[in-house]
Amino acid sequence: MRIGELAERAGVSARTLRYYESRGLLPARRSVNGYRVYGDDDLRLVEQIRTLQDFGFGLEETRPFVECLRAGHPSGDACPASLDVYRAKLAEMDALIERLRTVREEVAGHLLRAEADLRGGPEPRCELEAGA
Repeated sequence: MRIGELAERAGVSARTLRYYESRGLLPARRSVNGYRVYGDDDLRLVEQIRTLQDFGFGLEETRPFVECLRAGHPSGDACPASLDVYRAKLAEMDALIERLRTVREEVAGHLLRAEADLRGGPEPRCELEAGA
């Protein structure tokens, strides 16, 4: 299949495919007339990249999965290097979740203090009101 068909079947733009090619993630095979040609294996590579990116993986983080598929494994996560990337991504997500929990607690504390101040003090005056 040519680049337009692969792009359509994978749900990406031809520009994206050319970018993947420039990064060494998608093989650059050419027909005798110079057109890029792709097979079903290339579609699997692009689908793997897109799925991982949808999960928040960076493009370089997809490389071990792509290399695993290109080595002939049935799935991109059938290789130890792919599992290492999963572990690293989970650790990163856990750290982000913990940071969000901490920030949420801080924001909730600020809200409680602000609400208590509003209940306990005089009604604040809006400086934008007429005659202020």
